[in-house]
Amino acid sequence: MYAVIKTGGKQYRVQEGDILRVEKINADEGANITLDQVLLVANEDSIQVGTPYINGGKVSATIQNHGRGKKITIIKFRRRKHFRKRMGHRQYFTELHIDSISTG
Repeated sequence: MYAVIKTGGKQYRVQEGDILRVEKINADEGANITLDQVLLVANEDSIQVGTPYINGGKVSATIQNHGRGKKITIIKFRRRKHFRKRMGHRQYFTELHIDSISTG
């Protein structure tokens, strides 16, 4: 059984027991959260597709930890103009452990 959920402006395909990195969620480590924006749930033989979300569809997860990703380097350069700019960015993330998927 798997589900497609939406969180942080992105869509993820999850199964029970998966560990997933998503955009930062403001909650404590070890807290249980419910993701209710479920777009699709599939069993072995049946598929439920929401319009846009499944009514009563929920994915429960546990927050394992918070962190920051690898550094991304941004370089801006204009030729012959003596302009160079270099910046870096590290995105915050939350690591989730998917506990259960329910269709309601």
